[in-house]
Amino acid sequence: MNEAEMKAELERLTKENESLKARTSKGISLKVSEKGGVSVYGMGRFPITLYKEQWLKLLDMADDLRRFIEENSSKLKVKE
Repeated sequence: MNEAEMKAELERLTKENESLKARTSKGISLKVSEKGGVSVYGMGRFPITLYKEQWLKLLDMADDLRRFIEENSSKLKVKE
């Protein structure tokens, strides 16, 4: 690899790195998994994937979940 090719490769990798960083700073995104589940990206290191009926059950419990978190606030850690 000559110097010009190395510089071009470095520039390509730098742009790729910047685009990957920009993608992660977007926040939360949704995708359909290979197995037909709904995957939520951006909450942690790995996606959270559940099937449609599981998400709907969880969404139906939203008020209960909020109440539980509020009642147990002193025991729960906050990830920043």
